[in-house]
Amino acid sequence: MNAWNTSLHDVYSNKRDKKADADIMLRGLGDQRILGSTWTAFFSSVRCPGNLILSAYDLAQRWRLENRPVVSGFHSPVEREVLNIMLRSQTPVCIVLARSIPTRVPKELRDAIDGGRLLVLSPFGATTKRATQETASRRNEVVAAIADRIVVVYAASGSKTEAFCRQLAGSGKTCLTFDDPKTENLKAAGFDPFLD
Repeated sequence: MNAWNTSLHDVYSNKRDKKADADIMLRGLGDQRILGSTWTAFFSSVRCPGNLILSAYDLAQRWRLENRPVVSGFHSPVEREVLNIMLRSQTPVCIVLARSIPTRVPKELRDAIDGGRLLVLSPFGATTKRATQETASRRNEVVAAIADRIVVVYAASGSKTEAFCRQLAGSGKTCLTFDDPKTENLKAAGFDPFLD
């Protein structure tokens, strides 16, 4: 499996709203052509209320049936389960890592990459072997830059995820969350309740 390099500017040269992300260089595995898809970013805090976890799983099942491309770091437990759901279909999926591209890719991911439906991306060079808080923040910025719309299941009040979501709400992109009392902080930040 050969890695390739690109910039978001090269990928999105026809999309006006992506010009600000021109300096983001990416290293990737998979069919580079699907990077130009219309992506939905998916985020969740590590700790997430049970009812929102179930809603997220239902949403992932719907996206899988709709063939909706999803991009995420797929790091939190909810995000990882959504990845498992999405990989059981032909839906394009993009994993953005908080470290360099690995030299060995797990078989289940390799099969999806070989099938042309999975991209593994990293904004980091070969020397960034481990994820840190800083690289996770950068990864999340890249996920948001790739996405055309953003869905956040849950952001704990006062968390780094919530602070990041406040930035996202001012990005001009469609930002959505579930209509639930536990997401009031996201709605107050400017996220719209999910309607579709």
